[in-house]
Amino acid sequence: MGNPFVHIELNTTDLAKAKSFYKDLFDWKLEEMPMEGGRNYTMIVVGEGTGGGMMTHPMPGAPSMWLPYVEVADVAKTTEKVESLGGKVKVEPTEIKDAGWFSIVVDPTGAVLGLWTGKK
Repeated sequence: MGNPFVHIELNTTDLAKAKSFYKDLFDWKLEEMPMEGGRNYTMIVVGEGTGGGMMTHPMPGAPSMWLPYVEVADVAKTTEKVESLGGKVKVEPTEIKDAGWFSIVVDPTGAVLGLWTGKK
């Protein structure tokens, strides 16, 4: 199947509480990964299937939410296409050092989705 879901991310208002809850609920292995700007990102290692991550919500006042990411061949081109199809871009294509590029878009119905292209 083309363009699979490749990452699921929790943007949460209480990272410590979320980490404790999901680790105890599912026995997930959580690995801390420093980000630029001194923030931390917690990788969710699940073994089989799509893994993910969690972090303190980057939008103050926004509710906690899960955000799925879909793999695309070219984040910049796909992000540009979103607007031509009636969607909106929330976060322009952004590089994650040594990993790849992502953007966050909103479809015409208001659903939020992440796009991802990994470095090969």
